[in-house]
Amino acid sequence: MKLEILTKTENNKIQKEIILQLRDLMNNKNLEPGDKLPSERTLSEKFGVSRSSVREAIQKLEFYGILISKPQSGTFVAEIGQVAMNGMVNDILRLDEPDFKSLVETRILLELKTVRLAARRRTDDDLELMKNALDAYKVKVENGEDAVQEDLLFHLAIAKASGNSTMNTFMLIITPEILTNFEEYHVCDKDMAFKGIQEHQDIFNAIKEQNPQLAKEKMKVHFKNLYQYCYNI
Repeated sequence: MKLEILTKTENNKIQKEIILQLRDLMNNKNLEPGDKLPSERTLSEKFGVSRSSVREAIQKLEFYGILISKPQSGTFVAEIGQVAMNGMVNDILRLDEPDFKSLVETRILLELKTVRLAARRRTDDDLELMKNALDAYKVKVENGEDAVQEDLLFHLAIAKASGNSTMNTFMLIITPEILTNFEEYHVCDKDMAFKGIQEHQDIFNAIKEQNPQLAKEKMKVHFKNLYQYCYNI
């Protein structure tokens, strides 16, 4: 058995080729709207690629709504017209991997809205989630430990408290990659983690008091370094 280790660029190229071949199957009427997709094994043999590459391509098409996964039934072609489907696939193929700066900019715009919604809609359970993450973050920082996961949990708790499932999903997609790349891009210094303790507390207090404007202002303070990185302020 040959083990192939692909670079990210190579893997993306293979995914695009698989998506093109799936599109051709749909255009040639081999796959109609509502039809069940062949198994991953069948497709991998047909396309001459690994099953994992097929799986990733299918997952991408599922994410954009071109394919639909039904538990215990399989994966099906969505009820989308051919013209619309071709347009969507072309858009997907043109998408580039988002660079770090773009992710950061998106996060700023997103969180300034979610924190306002969280201040209006938070429940006692939401406050408890935020408080637990805040306390865990403080303990890790004061012990000189990496608190990236705890920082992530605090911000995801805010997104959940916003009551908007779409915003929550976007946060789940972009925030982990941003936080794990902070050091690589030198966005923050060593003192930022300690500053984050009070900044998180200020954001939490504003949400608890249900003061949307204050919550937004405190989040802006927390994002000072990110603003400087994105806009060279």
